[in-house]
Amino acid sequence: MEINLAQLQIGQKGIIQDFDIDLVPLKLLEMGCLPGNEVQILQIAPFGDPLYLNVNDSHLAIRLETAQAILVQIPNEIK
Repeated sequence: MEINLAQLQIGQKGIIQDFDIDLVPLKLLEMGCLPGNEVQILQIAPFGDPLYLNVNDSHLAIRLETAQAILVQIPNEIK
């Protein structure tokens, strides 16, 4: 089951499956937000925006709108 990155809970990990190239900034792609890479939610701001992530041992914050454009699969559901 694929969900978007914004639906993950704090501490939960997912594998990036796909994203809307028009909504994801090039800088995120350069920092490793690419299909096949593991992403973990580290923190969520009090009002839910932004999200603080760990991708390829890089810590970064992204907007909720951007996180909703990134599809992930939870590792224990991968076949």
